[in-house]
Amino acid sequence: MSIHIVARVCPAGFENMSTLHFGSALLPSGWTDNVQVTVTDATITKVTAGTAPGAADERHPLAIPGIASLHSHAFQRGMAGLAEMRGDTADTFWTWRETMYRFALDMTPEDTEAVATLLYVEMLEQGYTRVGEFHYLHHDHDGAPYANPAEMATRIARAAEIAGIGLTLLPSFYAHSSFGGAPPHAGQRRFICAVDQFARLVDATRSAVRNLHGANVGVAPHSLRAVTPDELAAIVPLAEAGPIHIHAAEQIREVEECIAWSGRRPVEWLLEHAPVDQRWCLIHATHTTAIEIASLAGNGAVAGLCPLTEASLGDGIFSTREFLDAGGRFGVGTDSNVLVGVTDELRQLEYGQRLKRRERNVLSAGPGISTGRALFDAALAGGAQALAQPIVGLQAGARADIVTLDAAHPSLAGRSKDAILDGWIFAANAGAIACVWAGGDKVVENGRHRLRQTAREAFNEAVRRLVA
Repeated sequence: MSIHIVARVCPAGFENMSTLHFGSALLPSGWTDNVQVTVTDATITKVTAGTAPGAADERHPLAIPGIASLHSHAFQRGMAGLAEMRGDTADTFWTWRETMYRFALDMTPEDTEAVATLLYVEMLEQGYTRVGEFHYLHHDHDGAPYANPAEMATRIARAAEIAGIGLTLLPSFYAHSSFGGAPPHAGQRRFICAVDQFARLVDATRSAVRNLHGANVGVAPHSLRAVTPDELAAIVPLAEAGPIHIHAAEQIREVEECIAWSGRRPVEWLLEHAPVDQRWCLIHATHTTAIEIASLAGNGAVAGLCPLTEASLGDGIFSTREFLDAGGRFGVGTDSNVLVGVTDELRQLEYGQRLKRRERNVLSAGPGISTGRALFDAALAGGAQALAQPIVGLQAGARADIVTLDAAHPSLAGRSKDAILDGWIFAANAGAIACVWAGGDKVVENGRHRLRQTAREAFNEAVRRLVA
């Protein structure tokens, strides 16, 4: 089943301009009343505070910026909930991974596009306006490259275009099954590339996103399990000015095997041997020492936290409070996409810290500071850095990624300023998002994406066959 794109078309030489008026909006300077935002094509071109609405303005009571899911494996949305039966042995990340491999081996390019399209529709309905797609499902079922080496990446780009979400595409280099260059096993055959092959894949990926407004490309060495030091050194320059993402220290077993291979823990090894700086995002970094936490924060890298997936897989809990105290930056990602929601990730992040420390409001920035606001501000800034977006938020020059909230929602009623974020993140559950603009295009209205139904039908058709 194909999905029709609803495109905005402007005559040559004409700009597509609109104005929005918000009773209260979260600007970089803080909550501000009576804000008029001018959007020209896909960009915010003017923000005026303290002004009455114009006759042509579209009016909404509450607005916040859209934020990024900095880490997603789109194809895994299709297997959400399929790995919840205990096997004969202890069920762990490693047993879940075998289920994931089996699912990935069956997917066609058309399946991948259908699954990713619904995922991106759901992300937009939940307040995500950009996704960092850590993409490693590259090849055909037998592991042979497609005629277009970026066939699967092109399907991801197509899904982002259909849904309207901003895209940072991160082709992943995957060559080995474990540390020290161990040969890959059969379940990984669709992921595997040689360095030269991967360079061609990255070039083709750039071509695939060339016509998507605001899209960019980085690289993602999958993990120290999957790349050798020489391969890592060879592929990092392929990122050019784009971001570099890598899974690190997600599991205790991974840490133990890295020590056996190198004498160093994964984050420790990266900090000593790789050019880790502000362009880097270390995904998970769950099992880190105090020294690693301080060094990672000092290098300016982003910690890519995926609290729902980390809980689902039994990974553990990142030392977020300690990382923030050291000046660290984090963003959130939906990773396995077992559940998709800005508030779900931020709430789980805070609740994990509460369970770990047996305290409340752990990630608040200090006395009298809203925990919801602290979480939202950190995730907005960290996600932007991790996906190489220099300007975000409700300000001139930023991509017009805007979320309006329903002021009549029971968990938002009567609230103002930061209490709105606290109510949304910790109490609203569902239904609090009214509208979403992504790149200036209003894709969600009354909480519903304009392509929800057709995207669901295409997804269901694909997944019924895969599950069968």
